[in-house]
Amino acid sequence: MTFVIAVPCVDVKDKACLDECPVDCIYEGERMLYIHPDECIDCGACEPVCPVEAIYYEDDTPEPWREFNRANVEFFDDLGSPGGSAKLGLIPKDHPIVAALPLRDTV
Repeated sequence: MTFVIAVPCVDVKDKACLDECPVDCIYEGERMLYIHPDECIDCGACEPVCPVEAIYYEDDTPEPWREFNRANVEFFDDLGSPGGSAKLGLIPKDHPIVAALPLRDTV
């Protein structure tokens, strides 16, 4: 089990979680952040700092957002395990579930 980021992060990307993650396993896509399931150590440091409450323990993801469990895993299918997000920066893609969502007005 691991933590995942769900729909409240889409088009928000506050990034407070990036600063809290001790293993640098939160990666930035075009429209949201993603937690690498193999690099996450389940410490939970990211969850309480998320201002939009987008981070959940995998088993606790609300039912309407359960597909984001899969999105957080599949986002890394072609990236493998880079070993830290800091060296990659923005990854110019999103999972198809995220890409298909309408743009959220963040102003």
